[in-house]
Parts: sequence; C-alpha cells; structure tokens
Amino acid sequence: MSKELLCICMLVFFFAVMIYVGLYSRKHATDVNGFVLGGRGVGPWLTAFAFGTSYFSAVIFVGYAGQFGWNFGLASTWAGLGNAFIGSLLAWNILGRRTRIMTQHLDAKTMPDFFGKRFDSVPLKVAASFIVFVFLIPYTASLYNGLSSLFGLVFDIPYWVVIAIMAVLTGVYVIFGGYMATAINDFIQGIIMLFGITAVIGAVLVDNGGLVEATKELASIEGDAGWAGAYSSFLGPDPLALLFVVVLTSLGTWGLPQMVGKFYAIKSENDIHKGTVISTVFAIIVAGGCYFLGGFGRLYSDNVVINEATGKPLFDTIIPTMLSTLPAVIIAVVIVLVLSASMSTLSSLVLTSSSTFTLDVIKPMKKDNMSEKKQVSTMRIFIVFFILVSAAIAIFKDSHPQVTFIAQMMGVSWGALAGAFLAPFLYGLYWKGVTKASTVVCFVWGCGIALLQLYITLTQADISGWGTVLAYIFKSSINSGVVAMVGGLIIVPVVSLFTAKQSKEKVDEIFACYDDKTEVPVKEHLK
Repeated sequence: MSKELLCICMLVFFFAVMIYVGLYSRKHATDVNGFVLGGRGVGPWLTAFAFGTSYFSAVIFVGYAGQFGWNFGLASTWAGLGNAFIGSLLAWNILGRRTRIMTQHLDAKTMPDFFGKRFDSVPLKVAASFIVFVFLIPYTASLYNGLSSLFGLVFDIPYWVVIAIMAVLTGVYVIFGGYMATAINDFIQGIIMLFGITAVIGAVLVDNGGLVEATKELASIEGDAGWAGAYSSFLGPDPLALLFVVVLTSLGTWGLPQMVGKFYAIKSENDIHKGTVISTVFAIIVAGGCYFLGGFGRLYSDNVVINEATGKPLFDTIIPTMLSTLPAVIIAVVIVLVLSASMSTLSSLVLTSSSTFTLDVIKPMKKDNMSEKKQVSTMRIFIVFFILVSAAIAIFKDSHPQVTFIAQMMGVSWGALAGAFLAPFLYGLYWKGVTKASTVVCFVWGCGIALLQLYITLTQADISGWGTVLAYIFKSSINSGVVAMVGGLIIVPVVSLFTAKQSKEKVDEIFACYDDKTEVPVKEHLK
C-alpha cells in the first residue's frame, strides 16, 4: 500500500471517530456546566489525558523538539522531564485539589471568573478575560505550525487545505459535544500520541544503527558549541539557557487557563490521585520522548533546510527531515500523531477562549439575564469565531513570511499568560492575604514584560547598553517569560503586604470550603 493511500485510510478513520464522539457527547452539553466543565464529573483517565494532550501539541513535537534538540542535543530531554515532574506532577499535587474545591465553592467556571469572585471584582474578571483573548489567539494560531512540512512528506496539497480540514473537524466535535467531547477525543488522541512517539523513536534509532551508534555519532559533532561531545553531554552546551527552557515550559502551565481549567472538572478526591500518576507518566513518555528524539537532529544536518538570513536551520523542518527516510507506516502514524496533538490542544484553547469571553465579558454586559441555552449558543458561536480567526492568522502568516509580528506574538503568548496569572492564582488558592491590588500589578507586570519583549524583537532594538542582566533577560521570549513568572511570584506577596486587604468575613467565607466536613467509605480513608 502506498504512503498516500495508507495515510488517507488512517486519517479518514481518525476523523470519523472524532466526529462520532462529538455527536455522542451532545447529551453532556445541554447547559453551561455541562458544556464547559462536563458537569464536574470527569474521571481521572479523561482528565489526565485532557491535561496532557492540551499541554503537548505540534508546537512541541515539531517546533520545540527540533529547535531545542538542535541547540542542546540529548540534554533537551531535561525539558521533557521538567514538563513531567514540574508541569504535571507538581501542578496536580499543588493546584489540583484546591482548584477543584474552591472553584466549585465560588461557582467559577473559568480562570477570569475565579479572579472576579476570589477578589470580588468584576473589572478584574473583565481584564483577565481580555488578556486571555489577546494572548490565546496567536497561541492558537501557532498550533498549525509544522503541519505543512509534515503533510508535505506525503501529500502534494496546499497548506491552507490542511489548516481548513483541521479547523473544521475540531470545530464540529467541540461545538456539538463541548468539554466532554474534547475530553473523550483527548483520551483517544493521547493513546495515539503514546504509541506514535514510541514507534517514531524506535524507527529513528534503528535508522541510525541503534541507540549506542547514534549517540557515538552525535558525540563526534562539534557544531555551534565548538567542542565534541557537547550534544551528547549531561547538561548540553548551554546549561543556563536550558534551565530557562525547562522553567518556562514546565512552570508556565500553572498559569495557563486551558490547563488549570482541567482541574475544575475532575470528579472526586480519588480521581485526583489517579490523575496525577497518569498525567505524569503520559508526560514522561510524550514530552520526554519528543525532546529525546529532537536531540538527534544534528545527525541530519546535511539535509535540513537552512535559513539564508540567519545561517541557522529552519527548526520546523528538522523533525520532518528526520522522518523522511522512515517506512510509510511510520510516516502515516506520525501524520496522525501530530494531527492528534494539534487538534487536542486546539479544541482546549478554543473552548477556553469562547467560554471565557461569553461568561466573563458578554454575559455581564447583558442587562437581562442570559438563559443557559443562550449562553451555550453564544459559546458555540465564539468557538466558530476563534477557530476561523486562528486559521486565518496561520494561513496569512504562511503566505506572508515577511510579516514577523504574528510569529513573535506567538512567542510571547505563553510568557504573558503565565506571567500575569500564575502568581495570583496560586497564592489565591492558599493565602488569605492576597489583595486585589497585587493581582492588578501582576497582570500589568506579566503583560508589560511580554509586550516589551515583543517590541524589542520586532524593532531589533539595541539593548546592549541596558546592562548584562537586562540584555540577557530580553535576549529571547523564553528568558523574559521566565522572569515574568518568577517576578510575579515575588511581586504578589510584596504588594499584598502594603495594600488594602479584603474584608475578613469575605475571605473567611471563601476559604471555609476547605473546612467542610465530608464522610467517605473506609476503603478511601482509614479511621
């Protein structure tokens, strides 16, 4: 069977399953709670896979694995392990349970809604909603990156066709089934990702003579590092830069609304424990596997496409170049793998964006109360809107490579969202002393750092005179994103010490949710 026919058969079956799940899940999407949170009754396997597949998209598999694997070699695997143990294990342990309890107590369905009710401020909720809207759109558009070069291995079709197919199919199952359809499809897509990344790593290593021979060859390459063995060493050629990558891609998930939102919907205490283990194992295999695979990218340096302007490779072409010599069945699996990764993240992002904008912006603006049916209908309309806008941006970016604003905007989105939200959300779950003023300052801080980074990158501003530290911080959106997050963790408690507190009665009532007594069977808790 030819590559084209094999891929077509697998894709048709994959798409049919996705649409069936969307239609099947309609019964769970009749009201707002069901459409946005699956009725807060989603089990550990679905929640854990939804968390993992929202975390890891084509941006990770094609873009980051290629870029960081090229820059750091096998040491880039640390980024995958950081994603597993910081971005998944610690996130579930520190945020999962408290997020589920407090958001249910406050009846908060989105992250901006949490800020509004936790700090008793509608303007804060609206501001958070606009931050989500501004920075999630370009992040959503980035999910299509890499699909063109991968599909080019098999099909001779325009890039816009690939984008259109992915956008339409994702829209169909999210619009019909809401969160439950997204969670079920995420589980299916997660299984594909687990088996897919394992098969691809095995095939690439066999293609290079096995793990030992591939590592030996990698150890002989000097590359940009200037010394042999840099790309097979424990910490790679630039440990500090690697640390910034690990922190941004791992700790950043704690402040992303589409990630934290998964904790809102989980069913029970026991499910949180199970979900923690499942999510961590999933991240070790998928994220660790992606970065480990990318670490061998320099073995294909003779074939990768070089950017003539910078003299560096086009990072999105490295992974496709590695796969181009593999058997047809492996390429077909990769096509479905990357499509699964992208569609799962896309569905999570557009559901987050539409629910946030509907519940936190549109609904408060309406003088008359919106019925549940009207709210769900409005969210469905905005799902279509967000998918169309993100697809249009991706197509425009591909056809106008000279327009760098979009690409740079995508780069700062993660840092802006995590820089603005991580600290006030985390402290807001644990500390009664967090103030509204500190949250506002953190919003301004996170977005300000991101926009300053965007300005510097677009204008190629000379920052050498700013001093060694500042020059290093704004050297890339990765570095500035880490500073935005870590700075927020310092700013919020400091500003909270000197600004007006919420009333004690209000805060005590909010935190009373943690003191509620519950009775459970002995099998779940010893006497």
